[in-house]
Amino acid sequence: MRDRERVVAGAERGGGAALPPEALEIAAGYAFGGPGLELGALLWGGACLADARVRVPLAMLNRHGLVAGATGTGKTKTLQLIAEQLSAQGVPVFLADVKGDLSGLARAGQVNDKVRSRAAEVHQEWTATGFPTEFYALGGIGRGTPVRATITSFGPVLLSKVLQLNHTQEQSLGLIFHYADQKGLELVDLKDLRAVVAFLTSDEGKAELRGIGGLSTATAGVILRSLTAFEAQGMADFFGEPEFDTSEFLRTASDGRGVLSVLELPAVQDKPQLFSTFLMWLLADLFHDLPEVGDADRPKLVFFFDEAHLLFDDASKAFLDSIAQTVRLIRSKGVGVFFVTQTPKDVPAEVLGQLGNRVQHALRAFTPDDQKALKATVKTFPNSAYDLEELLTGLGTGEAVVTVLSEKGAPTPVAATRLRAPESLMGPLEAGALERAVTASALYGRYAQAVDRESAYERLQASRGAKGPDEMREGGAKGPDEMREAAGGRVRHRERREEPSVVEQVVGSGMFKSLARSIGTQIGREITRSVFGTARRRR
Repeated sequence: MRDRERVVAGAERGGGAALPPEALEIAAGYAFGGPGLELGALLWGGACLADARVRVPLAMLNRHGLVAGATGTGKTKTLQLIAEQLSAQGVPVFLADVKGDLSGLARAGQVNDKVRSRAAEVHQEWTATGFPTEFYALGGIGRGTPVRATITSFGPVLLSKVLQLNHTQEQSLGLIFHYADQKGLELVDLKDLRAVVAFLTSDEGKAELRGIGGLSTATAGVILRSLTAFEAQGMADFFGEPEFDTSEFLRTASDGRGVLSVLELPAVQDKPQLFSTFLMWLLADLFHDLPEVGDADRPKLVFFFDEAHLLFDDASKAFLDSIAQTVRLIRSKGVGVFFVTQTPKDVPAEVLGQLGNRVQHALRAFTPDDQKALKATVKTFPNSAYDLEELLTGLGTGEAVVTVLSEKGAPTPVAATRLRAPESLMGPLEAGALERAVTASALYGRYAQAVDRESAYERLQASRGAKGPDEMREGGAKGPDEMREAAGGRVRHRERREEPSVVEQVVGSGMFKSLARSIGTQIGREITRSVFGTARRRR
């Protein structure tokens, strides 16, 4: 009751003496104590009630969320605002920066009339502040510490999506991965995978798959052509070593603030299938290694998944089921995931239903499709005192409709909100400053230089070169098992979790839901890993 009285008194001081009961009820829904993020101030009847604060509890940030809105409505600034406050409270943040607008997080902002006006409207004590920031780039394409994955770690399911393979081709690729895992053939980069596919379709390699199923020449040809086209587009650099350790995202700075990990994507924004799937690999890799923490008082990491619709476009049902399960289970490991896109309909219902916190910026309704999307968005909100169709088309830049989870886990009332102003630079760093920030990082020296060590390609080349062509046709060449024995201690093998069976690796995705329900949560997590086909590393 005291919270409600405080809200009423504050609203009246802010000029809301005649405030309707509905507005007071909304304001009271956000009057919780404890650490939280300050989003802004309540809007009602066209007025900003500066003392009616709209907040989100820090402990609820691992319950996932959605930041949505049309282009130009302020989504990027909302990400910046949330990331700053998380960092200030010691929570690391990962952000994918598709347009290059978020690099300014590293530098203190610049005060101007717009900033002063916004700060005054929402009673914000604005202080120009820069935050500890690391910059990354996929495969080193662009400015940032290179982020690479090995083919083995990336796995067949995610790779199939990148290569746009159909279901049958995906199963065949899973079989190839399983064979390589069993024989200790490390798939570090694309040439390793091509070498294994070529070997398994050769005269001496076909016998290797008889016990677990064959690989048709036609399917192998499709996979090889897809790999060749993929590499021709300049995408080979994304795979290789040193492989990025996603635990780097969990760091805090010496002053206790959370490190903001910004993945710079402007140089690869024309490769949406690749970078969206790569983001899923980063999330799946984190899921592998983090221990269960239950309901902690703050997240270990908040992961912003920008351009989220790209992940779901043309995805198979099994792939979507796998995403839904990963999002559901990673919450208990202390990771919050925010999907960033234009409308809620970009996110499948099974995933959308798991998102407890929502910041919805303005939508446009110029076309019949826009009108349909607007009506669909309104239906995803709980009952509201606002006319949401009218409100969502009338919001200004830096305003949004908000609903979050209270400290008790219950949804708060829908609140039209004027958002606070970010305190870091609202724009990109200049190229020179960004380059200096990247090369000054201790991580740059660890990951910058690509390494090409002995792996599947070299071992299979050695196997084929051991004897002449005639002797190889007669079956005299050494196979992978013999080569592994001959190599002895020269070949260092990746340490990974217990290998999934062929059924789990190749067709487990179709059985995931029923198995997860019948076997329980722990086994369900194991199957999630096999569905994505990603390999665990020891940290």
